[in-house]
Amino acid sequence: MHWHILGHQWAVDLLAEHTAQGGLRHAYLFTGPTGVGRRTLALRLAQAVNCLQPPAPGQPCGACSACTRIEKMQHPDLAVIQAEQAGGTLKVEQVRELQRSLSLAPYEAQFRVALLLRFEEAHASAANALLKTLEEPASKVLLLLTAESVESLLPTIVSRCEVLRLRPLPVAEAEVGLQRWGMPAAQARLLAHISGGRPGYALRLHGSPELLEQRQAWLTELSTLLGSSRVERFAYARRAAKAASDDRAALRSSLQTWSSFWRDVVLLASGSSAPITNLDYAAQVQELAAEQGLDRARLVLERTEHTLSLIDRNIHVRLALETLLLDLPPARL
Repeated sequence: MHWHILGHQWAVDLLAEHTAQGGLRHAYLFTGPTGVGRRTLALRLAQAVNCLQPPAPGQPCGACSACTRIEKMQHPDLAVIQAEQAGGTLKVEQVRELQRSLSLAPYEAQFRVALLLRFEEAHASAANALLKTLEEPASKVLLLLTAESVESLLPTIVSRCEVLRLRPLPVAEAEVGLQRWGMPAAQARLLAHISGGRPGYALRLHGSPELLEQRQAWLTELSTLLGSSRVERFAYARRAAKAASDDRAALRSSLQTWSSFWRDVVLLASGSSAPITNLDYAAQVQELAAEQGLDRARLVLERTEHTLSLIDRNIHVRLALETLLLDLPPARL
């Protein structure tokens, strides 16, 4: 039983059995890092319960009108609820509107399905509003939530869901899986590393070359900043903070990319055999690891991740960036 998903076979087997045996829970929570396959697995479950031509119990055909519309998230009995943008806030009004729609019988499918994405971004009032639906679920309603971790949600939400904790695949396994999906070997190897074994993220990168170009631009900026003066670093912080006022998600993504780079430096400086993420920057990573050493590399990684946490808490962006950039070691790559 594959469900056309890379990895997570244990979860596929569990959900297929629940569907086939009539043992569906009223709510499922899929946790794990972004790009690990949370949304894809949730959509496959929505297809499995509403497929018009299942080839076997618990198996979606993937080709009928119900499966194809659910795949595109355009089915009338599928409601997709999320914050307007990553890092935003899912509002209580969105949950209340969802509750009104869930009180109705399905238009055409067997189940009404509510897919609540990145639920860790839900406002406290939105999370509390959902509790009533979780406590008193209507018949023929299936709630599917995704989140980074159970720790990011209210315990009362978690306790009312069947939790499936998804983890990244081993990089080698992800590489083989991507090749089986028709990806060239070199590309599969690179994307398996960059994604850290997150198949969804790897496939997104493969289908959107501009995302890889943006990643390279962020790493080029980091390389330039390492050889820049204090004045140039402050000027960069000013420009980045101004841009973040319109698109904070882009700043978060750039810092996450920097963090992955410094994690690689820490790994090589420590002599670890764990695979690095930025395989195409292996030479630069090795050079910095030899030049800066473990303690310095670890410090910069910690400061980068701390800056990310400050930005998530809406601390003064420019000040946070200036402090981080002052901690970057002088180096030329």
